[in-house]
Formats: sequence, structure tokens, C-alpha cells
Amino acid sequence: MAGDLLSTPQAGPTAIRGGALRVLSFAGGSLFAIVGGALLFRHLGVVDGGRYMTALSLSAIVTGFTDLGLTAIGMRELATLGGAQRAQMARTLLGIRLVVTLVGVLLMGAFAFAAYGTTLGIGVLVAGAGVLVANVQATLAVPLMAELRLGWVSALDFVRQVVGVLFIVVLVVAGATLLPFLAIPALAAAIVLVPTALLVRGDIPLRPSFDLGEWRALAGPVLTYSIAVAAATLYLRAAIIIVSLLASGHQLGLFSLGFRVVEVLLLVPGLLVGAAFPIFARAARDDPARLGYALSRVFEVSLIVGAWVALALAIGAPLVVEIMGGRQFAAAAPVLAIQAVVLGATFVNAVWGYGMLSLHLHRTILALSFGLLAAVVVVVAVLVPIDGARGAAIGTAAVEVVAAVVGGFLLVRGRPHLRPRLQIVPKVALAAALGAAPAFATELPVSLRVVLASLVYGAVLLALRAFPRELDALLSRRPA
Repeated sequence: MAGDLLSTPQAGPTAIRGGALRVLSFAGGSLFAIVGGALLFRHLGVVDGGRYMTALSLSAIVTGFTDLGLTAIGMRELATLGGAQRAQMARTLLGIRLVVTLVGVLLMGAFAFAAYGTTLGIGVLVAGAGVLVANVQATLAVPLMAELRLGWVSALDFVRQVVGVLFIVVLVVAGATLLPFLAIPALAAAIVLVPTALLVRGDIPLRPSFDLGEWRALAGPVLTYSIAVAAATLYLRAAIIIVSLLASGHQLGLFSLGFRVVEVLLLVPGLLVGAAFPIFARAARDDPARLGYALSRVFEVSLIVGAWVALALAIGAPLVVEIMGGRQFAAAAPVLAIQAVVLGATFVNAVWGYGMLSLHLHRTILALSFGLLAAVVVVVAVLVPIDGARGAAIGTAAVEVVAAVVGGFLLVRGRPHLRPRLQIVPKVALAAALGAAPAFATELPVSLRVVLASLVYGAVLLALRAFPRELDALLSRRPA
């Protein structure tokens, strides 16, 4: 049984392989997404591309607010509960997500009508339909993640991404305008909803529960975390909203393209660290020493991967922008290079966030989320009038790096057994610094510079013996 697996030595290797599989399937889907994004931005142009990203960002805010942290809470609870309690928890999660999503879509649609006019108002409502279907599918998939059945989760995510790109291709060929493109997430989510329901129907009930008593019982202990998730979601999207209000449409378009690339890749830290979260939850309940060990190893892997992704994206930014938007978006390359820092820091922040959640540190997460939200609003609002899209990128990168430091401090404060091994930090910093050298070989193609930087980065880490031995689990089925 999955519950037994979480308490065995096989859980670690299973989570590592599952996390790697999710990242690989996401990467495969992202290759299709890059093609779709390039077609979409070239088709819509700079101004409509900015409007498209504004509508998606507003719908993403709805996603975060209506999630209320219930996906992560659901993983934690379904990894530790059993029997009738587990079944009721699943029904309650589904009922809450349905109601709050519908309310969230209507409220954000009203805001869009008031702030941006009819076109974007309708666009947000259309995109909101996608949020509703996607939230139902994501809630039904929670048991799969809690039981480390990550192969199925990976396959469903891959299918959703590919289907979305196929719809983009069809609409571009048909010469569609802005609104039909915003309906694509709803169609893609609806297609993967059916197989998701079939996979879990023997494990959990598919009927939502609207029992207010059950809702209150769940809301009591998780309300603080839910508010924190809402603040974190707004924090991630606040920059693009501020740019849309304080800068020109051209600057919004430049920032939007880079933000779109980073936004897609921001899913990777959650996939990588989230695979280990059921183990965190079980260890937090049963074995604090095991939790400390798991957090330390996942931190090391996340730091290594995050630094490499940031390095590769920063060097490869001109190529990514050329593929995504063409020459009209050329000025977005330095903006994307700065935004790469946000992506790298998020890998580390994901470890601290899941660690706090496993320990039920909801108040700490809330304080951190609101602090970061306030910081990004102030910093970006100051820098956008000064330096437009690039100022917004600098502001978000600075806040995210600060979050990586502060989040780790808050997690280990008073819990010395959770302190990670920091010897890896200077090793990764040295590897990244040396790996950045090919960026200055401007006579070489960008793609070759990215490859050389990656090879240098990996070689330095190997020479310094920085890779955790647990990564052997990717190649072996032996327990790590």
C-alpha cells in the first residue's frame, strides 16, 4: 500500500525517480509549449501578447486564491489519514474547491471589467472557466501524488500540455483573435479530467461534499495557511499587474514574454520538491531526524538544479526570446536574463515552504508571504517608473533571493535538527561562476554557449564531489 511505502526506505528512491519523471515529462511538454508560445506571441504581437499575459495572470491569481493551499494540505492529510476519514477529506476538498473557484472567477472577472474594459473582462471570465475545470482535475489528482503514483501524474500533465499546444496551432492557422486563445486551458483541462477520475474512482469518492460542518473543521487548522497561499500567489503576479498599470504597453509586452517563460518553468521546483512532500509529512509526524535528513538532501539537489537552470536560462535568454517572439521582442532578452534569478531562487524556496507545511508552521508561512508581497509591491512600484520592464525584473529577483535566505532561517530557527548542510553552497557558487564564463564568448552561437556553460558547471561540481549520493536512485532501484 502507498501508506506503507511512505514509511519504508523505498519511499526516498521512489520519490526521487517520480520527481525526475515529473520534471522530464514537464520538460517534454514544455518543448511543445515553446513552439505554441512562439506561434502565439508572433500571431498576437506585442500589445495583444501583453493583454493575453495579463488575462492569464489574473486567472492565475484566481487559481492561487481558490487553491487556498488545499492541494498541499490534501497531500499532507491523505498521506497520513486512512479509511472513512480519508474518504471524507477527499470529498470535502473537492466541494470547497468548486465553490471558492466559482466565486473567485466571478470576482476577478468583475475587477477586469472595471480595470481594463470589456475585452479583458470577458477574457478573464473565459480563462476562469479553465481555472474551474483545472482545479477539479488537480483536486482529484491529489491522491495520486500522496501515494507517490507520480508516473500517472506525469502522463496527465504531459497530455494536458500537448493538447493545449495543439489548440494553439489550430487557432493560429484559423487566424483567431485574442479571446479564443484564452479558452484553451479549459479545453485541455477537460480532456485530462476524465482519465484522472477513472484512475482514482476506486480510491476516493468522486462526489463533492458541501457539508458546512466539515468545511469548518478543515478551515480551522488550515485557514492561516490558505491566506498565506493567497498572498504568495498575488506576490508572484503582482509585478506584472504593476507593470500593466505603471508602464507602457510595449514595456508590458517585454516583461510579459520573459514572465511567461519563467512562469512556465516555475512549475519545475514544485514538481521536484513536491514529489518528496508526502515523505516530509510522514517524517514530521513520526521521525524528526528523518525529516531533517530528507530536507537537507532535497535542499542540496534543489540548489544544484536551480543554479543550473538559472545559469542556462540567463545565457540562453537571447535565443529563447528569438524563438518565442522574434525580433520585435529582442529587448526582452536582458529582462529574461534577470528573471532567471527568480527561477533559481524558487527551487530553494520550495524546500523551505514544504518543510514548514509538513510541520504545520502555518503562521510562519503567512508572515513570510505577506512580507514578500509587501516587499515586491514596494520595490517594483519604485523601479518600474525608473527602468520599465528591466526594473520590474530586478525588483522581483532581489525579493526572491531575500526570500530564499529568510525562509531557511525561519524553518531551522529553534530546530537545529533541520539545519541543512551548507558546505554545498560555496561549491555551487563556484561552479556557477566558472560556468558563466562561456557567456562572454559572444562569437559563439548562444546554444553552444549554453551547452558549454552546463558542461563546465557539471564538471566543477563533479570535481568538488558536490552531488548527493542519493541521486544514484535515478539509475538504480536500490534504496538510497
